[in-house]
Amino acid sequence: MKNKIAIIGSGFSALSAACYLAKDGFNVSVFEKNDTVGGRCRQFKKDGFTFDMGPSWYWMPDIFDKFFNDFDKKTSDFYQLDKLAPAYKIFFNDEVITIGDTMEKICEEFERIEKGSSIPLKKFINKAADNYNIAINKIVLKPGVSPLELVTKDTVTRLDQFFKTISSDVRRQFKNPKLISTLEFPVLFLGAKPSNTPSFYSFMNYADFGLGTWHPKGGMYQIILAMRQLAEELGVTINVNSNVTNINVENNTSTSITVNGKTLKFDVVLSGADYHHSETLLDRKYRQYSEKYWNNKTFAPSSLLFYVGFDKKLKNVNHHNLFFDTNFETHAEDIYDNPKWPKEPLFYANFPSVTDNSMAPNGKENGFFLIPIAPNLEDTPQLREQYFDIIMSRFEKLTQQDVKNSIIFKESFCVKDFIEAYNSYKGNAYGMANTLTQTAFLRPNLKSKKVNNLYFTGQLTVPGPGVPPALISGKLVAELIQKHHQKL
Repeated sequence: MKNKIAIIGSGFSALSAACYLAKDGFNVSVFEKNDTVGGRCRQFKKDGFTFDMGPSWYWMPDIFDKFFNDFDKKTSDFYQLDKLAPAYKIFFNDEVITIGDTMEKICEEFERIEKGSSIPLKKFINKAADNYNIAINKIVLKPGVSPLELVTKDTVTRLDQFFKTISSDVRRQFKNPKLISTLEFPVLFLGAKPSNTPSFYSFMNYADFGLGTWHPKGGMYQIILAMRQLAEELGVTINVNSNVTNINVENNTSTSITVNGKTLKFDVVLSGADYHHSETLLDRKYRQYSEKYWNNKTFAPSSLLFYVGFDKKLKNVNHHNLFFDTNFETHAEDIYDNPKWPKEPLFYANFPSVTDNSMAPNGKENGFFLIPIAPNLEDTPQLREQYFDIIMSRFEKLTQQDVKNSIIFKESFCVKDFIEAYNSYKGNAYGMANTLTQTAFLRPNLKSKKVNNLYFTGQLTVPGPGVPPALISGKLVAELIQKHHQKL
């Protein structure tokens, strides 16, 4: 008889774990509170437009390849993957920087902005590539159970990179403020200010410039559909509209979960839902972390998102576009240091229909706009409208076109929605930031210290925020479960 495992949630980490556990012979059931699988990676469709509601950047293609390869599959078995050329544009007040699809093109662009800057850039990216190899092939594959996991020949020789920051590293080698912003941008995916992120995380720059930016035809949700198909082929049972309201514990062992008012028994429980929320499903004495613990942690930003249908094709934009025409550091302070709605927000705009005609009706454009904001802010319809007007006015000016009169519809998603849809702690969008004191074994544990057969996965635990780390998190927790709970 196989051990029965309940998995709460169906995001990237939960589906990843489900696949690995089913492959190893466990009887796996997934319970998702919403009506579709995918967690934060859902899709919204309206009037022929298709929007990815959450993740929109496909970086680190090697991580996706490794995941599917573990099941003797390839990404191409499930979806078409295209490299974006160019990768993205960055709009400043007086200039646009275009990040090409090769290092040669990127070096040329750096030289255009600042003569001689390609020389330190090549050195910086070579070092970042070295860090990427160590991080992805060694460090992130550790389950975060001991500080000794970080003590290797590779990490000891790079110890200084854990005590310097990305910001200091970049600013020591580059003086042009636009190039500095360009190089500091990728670590924002880790959920922290560049001035608080260890310089070792420059491997994100290699993920950006070295490996490139990709797009799965049909949107990021194609990855979720692929993972669901794989999971079901492996025998996983997936239940949607299945809200887990309690994890029941007897004698320090989880015996069952309560789903839509019914009690279901399992041998192991794994939560891929928000970690803080998952612990609230337990009696207080079985929770590992106090409210004070969570409140004192540095969380990644929340976001104000807009999904907009335009009745025409837009000019002067790429698939991915960053709008850095206001002060980068001031906006970061409004997120991390003195949380408040930013006066002059940076923002991001994604137009998948520029490169993928399946995402919008012919002759029209789908737009995804994102403003990073601090978690737990006041969220009202008036504030959403106010900030939409702010960014659309700047968007029109910087791209030199009128678009407000071409809007067919717009939908928004913000702090309240993150809490309601995903039980997200304080409405954060990306999990817990990867700062020095929130790295590896210093993050919340994959395995409960108080309940023998209770586990966690996802962006609040190891290895951290982002889609590729979520895939790895699912693999790591599956390995722990395999180690501690052999098949009966």
